[in-house]
Amino acid sequence: METLNTHSGGCHCGAVTFTFEAPSRMSVTACNCSICHMTGFLHMFVPQTEVDITGAENLTPYTFNTKQAKHLFCKICGVKPLYIPRSHPEDYSINLRCITPGTLEISETIEFDGQNWEANIAGLKEQT
Repeated sequence: METLNTHSGGCHCGAVTFTFEAPSRMSVTACNCSICHMTGFLHMFVPQTEVDITGAENLTPYTFNTKQAKHLFCKICGVKPLYIPRSHPEDYSINLRCITPGTLEISETIEFDGQNWEANIAGLKEQT
């Protein structure tokens, strides 16, 4: 069994911070859907039960299209450090770019064609 480490991160202004337990090596998913492309979001899927959020009152939700994904932006600085994805509703998708460097190593980058989400989601769920 792989050893778990504590990882931390947050938004730009620090009003929202988080910690989570996960292996020191994880895969990251790069999606080309409209919102991921525009925000530069790199996904790390972590069970919600493993994530401790401080400052959650500073998160504001945004939904679009099917309204299933719950995008969570800091209402102070506008950064989206994490969200609840439609593909993995029991997880948070944590933005790799918002994790404090030094505790996490990327084992692989999974390219996901989110522009064609319906046709490709089964393959993503198999990989993550």
